[in-house]
Amino acid sequence: MIYKKGLTLLAAALVSVSAFAQLPDKVGGLLNVDKTAANLSKTEGPHTGFKYMVDKLSTFYVPSPVNAVNYLDNRPNIPDLLTWNPNLVLVSRSLDWGVTSGPMEFQKVGSPKRYGQYLTVWRRDKKGNWKVHIRTEVENFGKKKAGELEYYEPDDKNYLKHRSTKRLEQREEVVFQTDELFSTILKADTRTGYKEFLADDARFYFPWQNEMEGRENILNFLKKERIEIDTKPSDVGRAYSGEFAYTYGTATVGMKDKVVKFSYVRIWQLKDDFNWKVILEMMFER
Repeated sequence: MIYKKGLTLLAAALVSVSAFAQLPDKVGGLLNVDKTAANLSKTEGPHTGFKYMVDKLSTFYVPSPVNAVNYLDNRPNIPDLLTWNPNLVLVSRSLDWGVTSGPMEFQKVGSPKRYGQYLTVWRRDKKGNWKVHIRTEVENFGKKKAGELEYYEPDDKNYLKHRSTKRLEQREEVVFQTDELFSTILKADTRTGYKEFLADDARFYFPWQNEMEGRENILNFLKKERIEIDTKPSDVGRAYSGEFAYTYGTATVGMKDKVVKFSYVRIWQLKDDFNWKVILEMMFER
């Protein structure tokens, strides 16, 4: 296996970063950063929580992509209350790239509480601090209890340390072309595309739906709701060690009674058979 995969039974009520001390150091370090930001958001406000984890290179999708620092400096109309609780975390072998995701709750004072899922792709800055690369969100009804925390702790296997910018771009292009192939198959048949490119334990975040886990559950949802998806990738990023990547793009989604314009983020993992598989996908309206 490329990664050691584990589950922990941390209770959702534990909010202190010390609750994650029992996790392996590498994923635990990233999780502490995300959890610290969440705690700041809860105690001092969402603006403070967001400012803690962004820099000038961070992008928020709101839903269009914006520079996170500029967005926050303009004091956007963000919720008065916002909490989130990561239940998925992974870190690359090169320790420069990671992902967290999980449920969130938000509210304007005087309005009903609302629910959703968030997804953050992280990178290390020059000082070694974890900072947001991209962050996306999708809303749902909050009717399902979030799953237990799942993590991917990197093993100690060696990886090729490429120094050529051109070679690094070529490696990203491989992932981009894989997403293009996925998109081509989706045009012919949505369920065939997802059956081929989803990992067995993939997660799927779709507007107004509970978090879905497992390829078969996702395929059953697409079939039941008669959903047809056409995607087009426009951006890609890959961990320096090469085993994780993300793609971003736009999607046209046909449902029972309407067609909706979406954006998507896919988190990819290079499996033992050297095939790229999607381990998480989020779709959100644009």
